[in-house]
Amino acid sequence: MVKLYDGGVYLIHKTELAQDETCAGMLAGTKVCKEEARKGTIAYSVLKAHNTSEDMDRLKLKFDAMASHDITFVGIIQTAKASGMEKFPIPYVLTNCHNSLCAVGGTINEDDHMFGLSAAKKYGGIYVPPHIAVIHQYMREMYAGCGRMILGSDSHTRYGALGTMAIGEGGGELVKQLLEDTYDVAYPGVVAVYLTGKPGPGIGPQDVALAIIGAVFKNGYVKNKVMEFVGPGVSSMTTDYRNGVDVMTTETTCLSSIWRTDKDTKEFLTKHGRGGDYKEMNPEDVAYYDGCVYVDLSTVKSMIALPFHPSNTFEIDQLNADLGDILRSVEKEAKRVGGGRAPFTLTDKIENGRLRVQQGIIAGCAGGNYINAAEAARALKGRSCGDGAFSLSVYPSSQPVFMDLIRKGMIADLMEAGAVIRTAFCGPCFGAGDTPCHNGLSIRHTTRNFPNREGSKPGNGQMSAVALMDARSIAATAANGGILTAASALNCWGEVPEYDFDPAVYERRVYQGYKAADETEELVYGPNIKDWPEMSPLTDNILLRVCSKIMDEVTTTDELIPSGETSSYRSNPLGLAEFTLSRRDPEYVGRSKAVDIFEKARRRGEDPSEFQPELAAVFEAVRELPGQAAVKAADTEIGSMIYAVKPGDGSAREQAASCQRVIGGLANIAKEYATKRYRSNVINWGMIPFQMEAEPEFEVGDYIYIPGIRQALDKDMRDITAYIIGKDTKKAAGIRLYVADMTADERKIIKAGCLINYNRERRGML
Repeated sequence: MVKLYDGGVYLIHKTELAQDETCAGMLAGTKVCKEEARKGTIAYSVLKAHNTSEDMDRLKLKFDAMASHDITFVGIIQTAKASGMEKFPIPYVLTNCHNSLCAVGGTINEDDHMFGLSAAKKYGGIYVPPHIAVIHQYMREMYAGCGRMILGSDSHTRYGALGTMAIGEGGGELVKQLLEDTYDVAYPGVVAVYLTGKPGPGIGPQDVALAIIGAVFKNGYVKNKVMEFVGPGVSSMTTDYRNGVDVMTTETTCLSSIWRTDKDTKEFLTKHGRGGDYKEMNPEDVAYYDGCVYVDLSTVKSMIALPFHPSNTFEIDQLNADLGDILRSVEKEAKRVGGGRAPFTLTDKIENGRLRVQQGIIAGCAGGNYINAAEAARALKGRSCGDGAFSLSVYPSSQPVFMDLIRKGMIADLMEAGAVIRTAFCGPCFGAGDTPCHNGLSIRHTTRNFPNREGSKPGNGQMSAVALMDARSIAATAANGGILTAASALNCWGEVPEYDFDPAVYERRVYQGYKAADETEELVYGPNIKDWPEMSPLTDNILLRVCSKIMDEVTTTDELIPSGETSSYRSNPLGLAEFTLSRRDPEYVGRSKAVDIFEKARRRGEDPSEFQPELAAVFEAVRELPGQAAVKAADTEIGSMIYAVKPGDGSAREQAASCQRVIGGLANIAKEYATKRYRSNVINWGMIPFQMEAEPEFEVGDYIYIPGIRQALDKDMRDITAYIIGKDTKKAAGIRLYVADMTADERKIIKAGCLINYNRERRGML
């Protein structure tokens, strides 16, 4: 059972819940004050310790460490270098777990790795070579500790089960930390996740996580809030198990997570040679939360999240009981996702009332940790995956995990059953490894099952899909030859030998350069590593051309810039930008680049309206507006614009925004932004994150003129006048836009044109 409380709750003596002050006071034996009780959460104590301002309503945070992987760290370091960075001021871990398939794009990917190693030497970083560990497993093993805060350029940066408040953000926010600036955010709401009971046999962390995600995602219950895991049920799970639940909190769209700690947390840290990083973390005797997710762990069943979102959840038994109707609903969504370019069917995979799947994957920061791989090995010992279409791949999350599975004979058990064992690599999570066959269904203990994230290319007529499941049910399905099976069908759970961590591979292969920066080292550039192109500062008035209009309920970052095969270009801004919206609106890039021609001409000192008749007609319409008679194209920044209802669900990758910017993007308009991190990326790349309440009455090809935008950024931004100028009629019609609250620095970043410009200006580098 997962229950959401309507309104806030008090947690009294760490175990009892009350919804009003009177009841809370009776339980506490004293009068309670909501505002004081807000300070009783674990989250408050961690945020207060890292806040550099006196104002707890407007936080200015500095982190203890940072982490990036090899499709983000090149751009971050390039940005920080262009902004005047001389060394890494805090531990910065550069892992190589996303761009590991060096055969893709020739030597391009390995060039990124060599750049990372040279940067670690030059600036004083920690470099984890390819296949040694996925980013979050390394941080759990070597850096997360009680009371710390860690910032990562990957959306699944979550180490709450180790008492660390971790946040996944776009690269711009990491750059600010490298420049010894702060992460500025309003004090977030804090929601209790009250756990009671104990998971039943065969119920794994993904089952618990999917039950929670299914309850809170669509209603935004924890959006941009901190999820604080409390209650007696926490201690019913090992820390390794808790890590598997915790990493999936990203899929709720929360800001971060934090868990109460106990003796098992201490044992985990001690086992990893870091017992000194433990401290007991609990809420105070009276703590107030802005909401509560009540989870009776004993009632959680084996779960599945069907395509195309982790919130599309069902109990596996429920699915099997109503298989045809549920699968037909997914097929309807598949038609929309495929856009008529590629078919995807599920009902044809029903055999004798059961669903046959084509692939199973256990991998990454969610599935590849020891407890999941070990339970799968126990389930498959002496069994067979069969010799049919179904295949199973297991990716241990780090070499230490891999080594212990080998020493305990579990890798042999998996291999004898027919599983393929691979190294630490995040590829299956974003479409760069084990792409399933056309029209195939893959069941995965990974983090996401967004459309096309498994590697499909609907534009080429190829489409497959992913359902998320726990490793235990995946193993049960494998043991049944690919027929979807809940873990409860087997009776082999809970007898896994204790994990033994051996740091030898880290001691011998990981470059430890923190506080050992050598400025004489040269950065190693491959031919595909390019500098960021120059961005222009914001002008007083702007003209936007609508280059894409997406009316889907949610637009993911994978749709804004695809993952998978594009990884080879992540260090080449203009090369990567060619893929922007390629799986959602293939014409967007051409439209945006056509607008950018106008802006480039303007920046050269030319008047683009003189050689573009349509633009001349647009400015004639502009000059008829009140107070705009003297406006000239030569003085007006011209850029492209995307409208999406709710963009930015998913990855923290800043390229979802930077790719728009480098080919002419100047703004987005949305009803709302799915995540803070995507909106931050938009701002850091100098694009204005407009919102509008009304339905968009403009179409692709229309123009939107916004006068006095620089002045508007100095005000409250709640009512900004703009005008639609029709591509055909050239008639102007007024609309109302607004921009949600921004910090003073964010407003300056927008005016400067991007974070790089802002940093260079204030450091006198321009």
